[in-house]
Amino acid sequence: MAVNLKTKTVATRENRLGSITGYSGDLYDLAERSCCGSVKNRERCFSQSSTCLSGCAIGPLSGIRDAAIVYHAPAGCCAGVPGSTVLARQLATRIGKTNENMIVGSDLNEQDTVFGAIEALRNIIYTVRENYHPKAIFIASSCVSGVIGEDVDSLSDELQEEFGIPVVPIHCEGFKSRIWASGFDIGDHAVMSAIVKPPVEKKPMIVFKNFFESHRPQITEIFAELGVYPQFVYMNSTVEELSHLSEALATVCICGTLGTYLGNALEEQYGVPYIRTLNPSGIVGFETWLRKIGEVIGKTQEAETYIARERVIYVPQIEELAKQLAGLTAVIGMGPGYTYEVARVLQELGIKVVWAAAWHYDYQYDKNTESDKPDTPPSLDYLKAHSPHNIPLSVADQQNFEVLNILNTHKPDLYFSRHPGSTVWAIKQGVAALYVADEYMMFGYKGTLSFAKSILDTVRNRSFEKNLAAHVKLPYTQWWYQQDNKTMLKAEDA
Repeated sequence: MAVNLKTKTVATRENRLGSITGYSGDLYDLAERSCCGSVKNRERCFSQSSTCLSGCAIGPLSGIRDAAIVYHAPAGCCAGVPGSTVLARQLATRIGKTNENMIVGSDLNEQDTVFGAIEALRNIIYTVRENYHPKAIFIASSCVSGVIGEDVDSLSDELQEEFGIPVVPIHCEGFKSRIWASGFDIGDHAVMSAIVKPPVEKKPMIVFKNFFESHRPQITEIFAELGVYPQFVYMNSTVEELSHLSEALATVCICGTLGTYLGNALEEQYGVPYIRTLNPSGIVGFETWLRKIGEVIGKTQEAETYIARERVIYVPQIEELAKQLAGLTAVIGMGPGYTYEVARVLQELGIKVVWAAAWHYDYQYDKNTESDKPDTPPSLDYLKAHSPHNIPLSVADQQNFEVLNILNTHKPDLYFSRHPGSTVWAIKQGVAALYVADEYMMFGYKGTLSFAKSILDTVRNRSFEKNLAAHVKLPYTQWWYQQDNKTMLKAEDA
């Protein structure tokens, strides 16, 4: 779908990509439906919980060191702000930088919902401008400001002309989408429409969309061997650096879900190639990813030299650990950018995936580059072609009650999740769980080796899970565990 940077808003993933939050089936069925474009959402007759998309819009932008975010919302909506602010400043300190980013809430109350608070918002922005002197200001809307129709667009245009810096509205009302990853796109749209400038000259730079850049030194070293340097977004970036993204040689991402909008927008608007491959996790993923980068920027030989050298060091060690892990079973519960990638990595290590649950599913990219058929995720295509067995799949929207039912049914050796709220419930059931918090936990050869060692440590010592399960009374009865998860989805497609 074409990117329109002239609008203040971006379509949700449901409307733009046909994304879904309800599905129960298997790998082959989902892949077949994706190829023919017949994936449809299925409604639940009961839903437990989810997450607001505003955090996915505001959180990444809080990493920009010299920008400010004014969140036009009630105080409760700002509960996650302290964590985002502290994290951004700690990560900046780690690389010797100072993060001056400020997130300020407008503290909407009952009176504001009746009479409006646009002038109060204006005064807050003036205060932020005077006290912190940001290079850009993002004005984020909320459910409340969206419902009462606060005109943040006109205010943004007016203040941008007055201040002479980007003042950008972010329409991240939580009710807009069930898919919280839509928030990533909203933040990217704001940056692309108001901060990124047309290129002046190409730089030996690769845009790297990630969350927290924990492997910044390692990636910088790898890219240096290809004669380029990474520009990480958005953590520890500056407004000036973001304005030059159009001058990059290519865009890559640590997670396809995270980077699809930015990558495709840069490609469509400025001709910056978006490298659509497997994530750089595991041996196959990393080698595929690095080879594609080398191909796109004309550094194929350099990429092959690096791969050949590192394989000698790490692959034998990984293969030895895989022998010890062979035969283990696992259930996965993560965002779609990792569920199918982690399934592939586990198979590389000899672990059988007995169920994979993704919190949502995007069955195509923002831009179809080759044909009229949906441009399906490479991770799903790879699994379809190379998985040694069909994998039962579900799209669960972080519905923990479904995950616990799956764990009780399959009783796996391990549960993998990128969300601690899901991991803890598995542990309470007595299932050994590994929290894949770091996006680079399986990055490259060294990361894959470390990941395999972590799995081995987890399965060898299960005393914590056993002790906790013995002393915790779960809210789920045997009657519940006997229910078929598929009955929670309406029989007819919604």
